[in-house]
Amino acid sequence: MNVIPVKTGIQKLAPWTPVFTGVTANHFTSESAMLITIDDVLTPAELSTAKSLLARSSWSSGQQTAGPQAAQAKNNEQLAESAEHLPALRRLVLTALNRNALFFTAALPLKILPPFFNRYAGDSNYYGFHTDNAMRQMPDGSAYVRADVSATLFFSDPDEYEGGVLTIEDTFGKHGVKLKAGSMVVYPSTSIHEVAPVTSGERVACFMFMQSMVRDPGQRRMLFDMDMALLQLRETQGDSDPVVRLTGCYHNLLRRWADA
Repeated sequence: MNVIPVKTGIQKLAPWTPVFTGVTANHFTSESAMLITIDDVLTPAELSTAKSLLARSSWSSGQQTAGPQAAQAKNNEQLAESAEHLPALRRLVLTALNRNALFFTAALPLKILPPFFNRYAGDSNYYGFHTDNAMRQMPDGSAYVRADVSATLFFSDPDEYEGGVLTIEDTFGKHGVKLKAGSMVVYPSTSIHEVAPVTSGERVACFMFMQSMVRDPGQRRMLFDMDMALLQLRETQGDSDPVVRLTGCYHNLLRRWADA
């Protein structure tokens, strides 16, 4: 298993610049899958605020968002829809995502289901291998969002708990993810994944489901790879005529494949 080192309503996000600049990230790609980690999604101030709100929150059973099959493997805790601080936590996370260019180029989000928050600790400490439901219902039951992309945003540092590794399977094997607080992993919702038992401490995180403008994961991967290559070319070649033309190819592929 590869281990990645530590390094309210349906939300439609703001306009964005598709050619990503300014940050590097770990990513693994296969023929049709892509797993990306993004450091420092939250600022230190945002992370401190979120941790304070979470520490003052009451937790309920995580069964509330699991489908029939996943419910058999799920044993964790979650903030209920009635939780006092849930709206503020959701606004904080969505604000952070809205300014993160790498998140946009990786997920190409069209709609984001309101984020959820979970905790693994004590006797509620694991989530066995499962796949996310294809269609996720809005918390108020008003609509559905197709889950193309899933993400986990960590609020606990790795040294605050033992175990709790998020393992994601793809065609090249299993990848273990345990990131520093404020960092996020983005991966296809089609992936089989689990959270291993937390044997001490507590693991607190936010999990999210997104409908992408580009439904097909292979097409999203190609657009991401092109975007990253264009970034490197612009750094070494500037906005030369070939780079401008390749940027046009990126946009034209996005026009061909995207739903909006």
